[in-house]
Amino acid sequence: MGEQKHVTLRMDGVSKVFAKVESDEVTHALNTVDLTMASGEFISLVGPSGCGKSTILRLIAGLILPTTGTVTVDGKPVTAPSPQRGMVFQKPTLFPWLTVEKNISFSLRMQHKLKGNEEKVERMLQVIGLEAFRKDYPGQLSGGMAQRVALARSIIDEPDILLPDEPLGALDAFTRMNMQDEILKIWRERWQLAIMVTHDVDEAIYMGTRVIVMEANPGRVIADVPIHIDYPRDRSSAAFLAYRVDILNQLHYAGHKS
Repeated sequence: MGEQKHVTLRMDGVSKVFAKVESDEVTHALNTVDLTMASGEFISLVGPSGCGKSTILRLIAGLILPTTGTVTVDGKPVTAPSPQRGMVFQKPTLFPWLTVEKNISFSLRMQHKLKGNEEKVERMLQVIGLEAFRKDYPGQLSGGMAQRVALARSIIDEPDILLPDEPLGALDAFTRMNMQDEILKIWRERWQLAIMVTHDVDEAIYMGTRVIVMEANPGRVIADVPIHIDYPRDRSSAAFLAYRVDILNQLHYAGHKS
């Protein structure tokens, strides 16, 4: 893996409003979010549907701009997408005319960096367990397999900020746990900033150095919970279960506010 660059990401007073096509009404996706995150952190965003978790990722990725407030990386405003901020979408976005192997190596080839980095492609194939499917096309893969390829394609770029949006939701339980460990292993090698959306509280605690708890209408942060458990984590430990109870209580409370 390459040398890690330390970055600091800030969201200052960030709100996001979307206009509704069929009326003059608007949707307040986010309301005054203030967060500071830096390399070496793994941030888990949890909360009910419609609380703005994916909107936060899209703002950081530069796919959309805030209505108010600023998103900055090392003091520079985020105004457009960048390969240094790698987004992994809920649904895999693969090139259907390229094989698994060529989808994973696509960005390296576009940057003329594939020569001398072939071992990185091999490692990604091993990480996602698809060495035997390297010559297959996306249409021949299951949804879970395709999502693993999409995840590998983002990780191989070694972005300064990794932005997975529920990347493991389509996987079976055992593959999901294996992929959690593999993502953490890769993250710990470079200690880049990772910000992941998940609906799974256990996954959020297992992977995160911090869990950001959100609620909807409008989307906002209601808790920022540091997870003080050493890696690798034991899902059945008393400390893990205590965090689980705390975060579930936060979400239950959020779900019943008017």
